[in-house]
Amino acid sequence: MRVPREMAPIRIRFAGYQGKGSIHTRAAQAFGAALQRRMGDRVAFELEDNILAHGHKSGDLLPMVARGDETMCYISTIRFSAELPDFKTFELPFVIGDRARVFQALDGAPGRALTEQLHAATPYRVLGFWDNGFRHITNRLRPIHTPSDCQGMRIRTQMSEFIGETFRLIGFEPVALDIKTFLDSLESAETGSVDAQENPLTTILNFDIPKVHPHLTLTGHFFGVTLFLCNAAIFDTWSQDLREAVRLAAAEATEMQRALAIAQDEEGLDNLARAGVAIVRLDDTERAAFAKSVAPLMERHVADFGSTLLDQLT
Repeated sequence: MRVPREMAPIRIRFAGYQGKGSIHTRAAQAFGAALQRRMGDRVAFELEDNILAHGHKSGDLLPMVARGDETMCYISTIRFSAELPDFKTFELPFVIGDRARVFQALDGAPGRALTEQLHAATPYRVLGFWDNGFRHITNRLRPIHTPSDCQGMRIRTQMSEFIGETFRLIGFEPVALDIKTFLDSLESAETGSVDAQENPLTTILNFDIPKVHPHLTLTGHFFGVTLFLCNAAIFDTWSQDLREAVRLAAAEATEMQRALAIAQDEEGLDNLARAGVAIVRLDDTERAAFAKSVAPLMERHVADFGSTLLDQLT
């Protein structure tokens, strides 16, 4: 499809923070390709795969999209859980074990309810729920089998007080850091500022964390969900055919992203073992000890917010 000379293409800018090799970046590329197949040169798609390389923090993505500097981004649900407590369900430890059930719910009525909450409270439109993987713990000091092994360790956590409380109950000293700040510390003399961190296997590999953390424990303590977001005001200015093309391309990219996440989990363990990482697989008793340590947090959450969404996800 050719664009008349007097009609400039619509510029759509997508920004992320995980760099070229990540599954999120590959899904963003797939979105751009699917959109341009549908719209031809009526759109100009641009992808900035790593804002960290330009001095930004991952948390800068939201204001960048809100201002319209970028049109789209991906970001963890934790960035909204303080304002929208239902999203805090994804921060509950040791409860989600089946990613297929999670996405069945997110593709149905529970996902629509979460989407409506976010649309009402923020300047963003949800284009997809992406798989951010089961999160596991790495550290630089020793193997971790039980909560007692965590005593005296400082752990980098995501920017959430609720998540910080989880790790405090387990026995860690939590330190909330943007991923850029944490990665910068790995490259400096401050490597010892924290002893441990938690992330999905794909992120652990993507950011080369094993170079300083030789120990991995497969806790699967959280299952992460990433939001694929668009500036809502910009979306609403687009023609109906462009909005529909964006929705279809987003659905295609979301399906691909989820498949990549599953494959990366399977490949990641092999790659980490080959890299010499000592991998601890918790037995049922060890896992139960971790779950017991955070029971007060779980009980308070259910008392405050109920268990409806949690039941739908688990």
